[in-house]
Amino acid sequence: MKNVFAYLENGSQTYEGAADFYACFIKENRLTDRALWQKFVRVFKTREDAADNGWRGEYFGKMMRGAVLTYRYAPDEELYAVLEETVRALLAAADEEGRLATYPPEHELCGWDLWVRKYVLVGCLYFYDICRDPAFKEEILSALVRHADAILARVGEGKIEITDTSEMYGGINSSSILEPIVELYNKTGFDRYLSFAEYLVNRGGCKQGNLLAAVRAGTLPHEFPTTKAYETISYFEGVLAYAEATDKKKYLAVAEAFWNLVNENEVTIIGSAGCRNEHFDHAVQAQTKKYPNRYIMQETCVTVTWMRFSERLLRVTGKLKYADAIEISALNALYGSVNVYYEKQYCKEEKRYLEGVPFDSYSPLVNQKRGVGIGGFKRFSEGGFFGCCACIGAAGTALYPLSSAYRTESGVVILFYQEGRIEYRSEKGETASFEISGDLAIGEIKIVCHAARPIDLTLDLRIPSWSVLPSVRAFGESAMPEAGFHSLKRAWEEGAEVRVSLNPALTQEEREGKVAFRYGPFILARDQRKESFFAPRKVALPEENLEYDKLSLREGERVRVKIQAKNGAFLLTDYASCGKRWTKPRSRITVWNETK
Repeated sequence: MKNVFAYLENGSQTYEGAADFYACFIKENRLTDRALWQKFVRVFKTREDAADNGWRGEYFGKMMRGAVLTYRYAPDEELYAVLEETVRALLAAADEEGRLATYPPEHELCGWDLWVRKYVLVGCLYFYDICRDPAFKEEILSALVRHADAILARVGEGKIEITDTSEMYGGINSSSILEPIVELYNKTGFDRYLSFAEYLVNRGGCKQGNLLAAVRAGTLPHEFPTTKAYETISYFEGVLAYAEATDKKKYLAVAEAFWNLVNENEVTIIGSAGCRNEHFDHAVQAQTKKYPNRYIMQETCVTVTWMRFSERLLRVTGKLKYADAIEISALNALYGSVNVYYEKQYCKEEKRYLEGVPFDSYSPLVNQKRGVGIGGFKRFSEGGFFGCCACIGAAGTALYPLSSAYRTESGVVILFYQEGRIEYRSEKGETASFEISGDLAIGEIKIVCHAARPIDLTLDLRIPSWSVLPSVRAFGESAMPEAGFHSLKRAWEEGAEVRVSLNPALTQEEREGKVAFRYGPFILARDQRKESFFAPRKVALPEENLEYDKLSLREGERVRVKIQAKNGAFLLTDYASCGKRWTKPRSRITVWNETK
């Protein structure tokens, strides 16, 4: 199955502003930490996960994937060296059979064993794609073949059923190995991996019921046989990968139908899912509720996995609804979770505050604070700890800038208008770059072409659905396009200029007697430290003509407005900037406001 969009070459997108800040913040503050990578690898030697049916082994693959995506966005020699060292160290931990596991053979195929072994495949396959040493690439692939074959020897048709390899959530965690198995088939061409992938698809992911059948029947996600959001989305990433590898469009249709069900019923206003722990719970409706004793909601692992699934569908289909979803998730739930001040975080397991990790695990929506838990928390036997969200977040902070522009059959498409430069090289070796300036929160974007000689290509521009009366001016002509693609096909030469006006505006969404506000793609929130409220007072909005003032931005903000209500003005700023000092007094935030 041929994708509509393809990645540009590594380092072809160089940005400034928020997208670059967050990607580089994680790279500099975590991804080059050799001591931490060594801890991730050592658990494959100590096999300490067996003691508590743990998942420490997932940390390597989760963070390796994010680190490789970060490298693809911003190539860095130190980062590459650290990643190569880490993969070499991991491969050296294989046992006689080739297993790379944190559970010993006598305690395998239970708990999170296959989940961990899945992430071995994920991390190593991602590094394989950037590996510059041909001999080491062969070594990696050979090790992964042995690793996978050890699984196939015990699991499958007539052996241990995949859904019997874990007591958790009907085995959906184990079944999500589908995606890297398909990728291993793509790398090796070995039919046994495609056959195993087909087996995983036919088993439907869950012991209590077939998830593909549930999707085809239109079952809502909170009524699925398993409702664990992260693992279920991950499994359908594998269904999509299988569709791509086999060109079986019926599985693409299932993947898209699943995405639609989740998007319509589970994805909240900030672009994450699950308001009951990390489970589907009809979150579109549940998102307005306040849970006094239950703060665990909107998990960062779910946010990033939703972004990854949306981005893969975007590349396969070219449908802009997937770009809309990525943008909302990145600018709101994801960026809101980045612990830029390295605040301490409360550990539910130990009931105390611990040293902060790079990502907060949960994103509040109604009069709550951040930093209330470290998702996937586990300590290492040698000391220290880490968590699942802290590992997976780097994939999100890299994916957003990487998906800002793609190669198409006829040129380049720009989806997210990041300030910076995009480099393009045609199959004939012709080159051009596009310099982007402006601010998405203002909506005025300028694109300037730089080319040594004229180059024929099509520049496709995304006109987002949130844009109000958008306009494009290029080559002396003006247009007012509808939401969708606006294509500019011509010979591009030095200095050719395009101006795009997207005109974001303040809008409101009412649900269950509460109201929330958007400004273009930015979800707005009230922040107790900025507004000094103890409990958000009800707001009395005018029946029409909502009036507001745009204010000067403060540290870390993208949007700052004051709304004139009938019972007094109140302040709103972009969600990602709110609640970031959560260990300080008065740190609660709210997206949903009660109305009079």
